[in-house]
Amino acid sequence: MKRQVLTYEEIDRTEWEKLVRESRTGTWFQSPEAYDFYASLPELMEPFVYAISSQQSVISSQESEISSQECGLRAVCVGYVTKERSTVKQFFTRRAIIIGGPVFANDATLEEAETLMMAVRNQFKILDFRYKILNAPIYIETRNFNDYSCWKEAFEAAGFAYKKHLNFHVDCRDKEKIWERLSDNRKRQIRHAKQNGATITKLSNDENDIREWYEILRELYRTRVKTPLFPLEFFITAHRQGIGKFLLVKHEGKVIGGSMVVMSEGNNELKSERINELKNDGMSEGTVYEWFECGLNAEYKELYPSVMATYAGIEFASENGYARYDMMGAGEPGVPYGVRDFKAEFGGELVEHGRFLCICKPLLYQLGTVGVRILRKS
Repeated sequence: MKRQVLTYEEIDRTEWEKLVRESRTGTWFQSPEAYDFYASLPELMEPFVYAISSQQSVISSQESEISSQECGLRAVCVGYVTKERSTVKQFFTRRAIIIGGPVFANDATLEEAETLMMAVRNQFKILDFRYKILNAPIYIETRNFNDYSCWKEAFEAAGFAYKKHLNFHVDCRDKEKIWERLSDNRKRQIRHAKQNGATITKLSNDENDIREWYEILRELYRTRVKTPLFPLEFFITAHRQGIGKFLLVKHEGKVIGGSMVVMSEGNNELKSERINELKNDGMSEGTVYEWFECGLNAEYKELYPSVMATYAGIEFASENGYARYDMMGAGEPGVPYGVRDFKAEFGGELVEHGRFLCICKPLLYQLGTVGVRILRKS
C-alpha cells in the first residue's frame, strides 16, 4: 500500500467531503467549506490543509504487470496560522490551530495518522528565514471534539504531546429530555427570562444586530477572557457566506446576548443504536457547534442572556434535526473554571477528548504562557 501526502490543489474535493461526512472524527472545521472560509480572510489567518491518500498495487493477471489503484483519502487536516496586524503582537502570539482535530478514515492506521501529522509539522521547517521569524507558528494545537485515543501513539510519534481538556456534548435527539436534563436552576432562569420579556431571534440576518452582538463579545474578551479575538470582519464574513448562524437574545429590540454557531451535516459523530430510527425520523447524525457566546449578564440579571443564548442553540439543534450540541471546550480537569460550571447545568455529557500540542518555539511559548497568566490575573 503506497501512501501519498497531498496539498490543497491535489485533493479531490468530492473525496474530501465524503471523508468528513462518513468519519466519526469528521467536523465542519475539517471540511472544504471551512478551508474556503479561512482562505477568504487572508489578513486574519493563513489556512493550510494536508491529506493522505492510499494507492494499492494491483497485478494484472493477463500482462503480469504491477499498476496502482486509487483507494481514496485516508486522512485530512485543516488548520490556520493566526495573523495580527501588529508586528510585535504577531511575533509573540502566532499559532497554528486545528479546530476539531484532523479527520481520519474510521479504519485509518497509526502509520497514516503519523504521516499526516508529520506533514503538518514539517511544513513550517522549510520556510524562508523572514517567514520563520515573523509568521511561522510558536506552536501547533489540535482542539479535539472527538475521541482520538486509538491514534494517540501516532500523534506522539509525530511530536504532538497529549494535553487533557474537557468538553460538554449535549444530546439533542429528544426535545422533552433536553428540558428534563437541565438543572432546576437553569429551568427557573429560562422561565424567568421569558416572563420578563427576553426573546430569541434565531438565524438573524440583520448585520446591525450582529455588530451590536460583537461589541458585547469584544468587551467580554477584553475584560474577562483576555485572549485574542477575531475582529468584526471575521463574523460579518461568516454571516455573509452563510457559515456562521447567529442566535440572538433581545429585550425590547436591543441585543443583550447571543451565540454564533456552525453545523456539521450528516457525519457519524454520534454513534447510537437508534441511528437508523433517527434517520427515518429526519434526525441526522450532525452537530451544532457553539463557536462564540456572550451576554450582558451583569446589566440584565433578570434576563440571563448567556443562559438563554446557550439554550437557544441546544433548542435550535433539536428543532433542526441535529443529534448533538457541542459546547467547544470546558477547560482543564482539576483546574477551577467558571465556564465549565456554567455549561455543566445544561445536561450535557462531560467528555475528555483533550488536545495535541506541538511546541515549535519553546522560549516564545513559555513567554506567551506566562503573559497569558499575568493578563488573566490583572
